[in-house]
Amino acid sequence: MKRRVLTLSVLLVLAVAALAAAILFTRSGRRASGPLQHEVYVWQRTWSQPVREAVSQHATNFSALTALKAEISWKDKRPQITRMAVDYDVARATGRPIGIALRIGPYAGPFTTNDSVGLYVIEAAAALVTEVRTNQVRLAELQIDFDCAESKLDGYRVWVEAIRQRVSPLPVTITALPSWLDSRAFKRLAAVATNYVLQVHSVERPSSFNASFTLCDPQAASRAVEQAGRIGVPFRVALPTYGYLLAFDSAGRFLGLSAEGSRPNWPTNAQIREVSSDPIELAGLVQGWIHSRPAAMSGVIWYRLPTSVDKFNWRWATLGAIVQSRVPQEKFRVNTRRVESGLVEISLVNEGELDISSRLAVEVRWSDARLVAGDALRDFELADRSASAARFQTRSQPSRIRAGDSLVLGWLRFDRDCEVRCELKKL
Repeated sequence: MKRRVLTLSVLLVLAVAALAAAILFTRSGRRASGPLQHEVYVWQRTWSQPVREAVSQHATNFSALTALKAEISWKDKRPQITRMAVDYDVARATGRPIGIALRIGPYAGPFTTNDSVGLYVIEAAAALVTEVRTNQVRLAELQIDFDCAESKLDGYRVWVEAIRQRVSPLPVTITALPSWLDSRAFKRLAAVATNYVLQVHSVERPSSFNASFTLCDPQAASRAVEQAGRIGVPFRVALPTYGYLLAFDSAGRFLGLSAEGSRPNWPTNAQIREVSSDPIELAGLVQGWIHSRPAAMSGVIWYRLPTSVDKFNWRWATLGAIVQSRVPQEKFRVNTRRVESGLVEISLVNEGELDISSRLAVEVRWSDARLVAGDALRDFELADRSASAARFQTRSQPSRIRAGDSLVLGWLRFDRDCEVRCELKKL
């Protein structure tokens, strides 16, 4: 009799284990295909006129927007909050659901819900939600972007659970790093949040000026997405549209990075390197996920919405092509303009969806006229000229011509008016 009871107990345990495995496979082993949902971050701290225009013009291309609403930082181990003035009229007019993001700087703990720090964070989150709802914006979620050490994820979970209860039934989303995915603490955290945003882009600096570096490694991103899919909790993938400058001194020591141009404290002989996300590689990632992705992956969210004045971000033409499930195309032409009798200005016009950063050459030919003078501008040089031809080409460090922009590369003066013919080549 005891043996029979023992056998039944073993069978019951095995059956429960099999059921759990089946449920886990059902959640994490399924695949999905078809068009992706695209969302976008409005991470600018000030809703200037260019930001408002970008939101008004392009929000309808996305299923939702997430705006940075506040940031909690720490002074003498005490929290302080900085709020961003979101333009609710513009946000409301988009007709799109709006998520709000609360950024929290590094904090080592302790994590409780009844001390001054815990109460501050929980009430700050709730106050942001109340403010947005008071302004009658269609609120989609509260997103928490906490710079959390992996060893503190269980503590973070305490905050997330309390915030979720405080703002219920509004969804609470967390941002997560690929390095967290192996952690059991992260799985517990993700289960409490019920969904998360997986950030597969990095701002880590290269080891040296010439070291290989990418903001988003497509292979690493693909591996992270597959790993996240096996966890089974719904997630979106954050992809980068931005770039920035890295500076090293003459001895190769790292000086800093900037997304707003060279810093005044960088020496004049600093080595400056620009790194940016690769739209062709990211378009390939998106195309691959359209074909096949984990069922738990619900879409992508782009960081960040392009504006007309954002120098270290893609132009809208680039992101718009990818959102439309296309690979951005390169298209440029040479334009000539008669400034006055005998004087011709040569320009490059970028009519495509990609920034041009290739080394280029423009060969100019003419007849029935004598070349009197000529010069190249910006990062071009007048490399060669003869009685009937001249060649403009980029120097070793080519100019970056943004999608939709044009650039005057030089001029030629002749002793009389003549027709010039131009041919553009890549070097």
